[in-house]
Amino acid sequence: MSMESAQPSPARPEAAKTDAIHRLRRVGHHGLRIFTIAAIVGITLAAMGFFRFTDTIADLKASGVPEEVDAIVALTGGYQRVDQALALLEQGVGKRLLISGVNPSTTSAALRRATGTKSATFNCCVDIGYEALDTIGNANETASWIRQRGYERILVVTNNYHMPRSLLELSQASPDVTFVAYPVTHADLKTEAWLSDPVALRTLFTEYAKYSLARLRNWTGAKTASGLRADVTAQRPITATLN
Repeated sequence: MSMESAQPSPARPEAAKTDAIHRLRRVGHHGLRIFTIAAIVGITLAAMGFFRFTDTIADLKASGVPEEVDAIVALTGGYQRVDQALALLEQGVGKRLLISGVNPSTTSAALRRATGTKSATFNCCVDIGYEALDTIGNANETASWIRQRGYERILVVTNNYHMPRSLLELSQASPDVTFVAYPVTHADLKTEAWLSDPVALRTLFTEYAKYSLARLRNWTGAKTASGLRADVTAQRPITATLN
């Protein structure tokens, strides 16, 4: 009596293909689940960071005459910043004022007319910086001005939402200098009215993103452009001056 061993029948090609598809689907579902969880966590962290940022700038308020400083720097982005800085200078705060990041087409006469400041104040104690193209450029332009004059304590006038990034960049460019914040406030972020204002939301979120990138850049030590007009146009630097 002959004996034959049973041999497993080979898997059919259709079944092998189906198994492969099922495996791919399982992998795909697993990957999609991980991506979804990571996206939710990322969005949650970003939202938490954004509202922490708005809380921080909501607490930034200028009250009374600031403490003793050597000079003032106003970062352009609106005449209100310049108006406030000039008013402080006329009150005897600081010895000089640098208005950083002025468009080269804007003359000192135009600034005087726009701000209604006395000519004597401009002629005596105001320097106009035309080199800065952005906040990093403001920091580098200010650093050069500080080194030339040997200042150690500077009052910074800019919008409250712009202040955290400004102080970060200024401190990076001039680590041995003390910068004192004097924020200009347009709206009260303690209320929730800004949440229904698309312009305010866009402005705040854009600034938060820029501030986060600046912190990441400084943490990693990544190099960046100087933000100065001369480095972009390859022209001679425009000295901070009234001329």
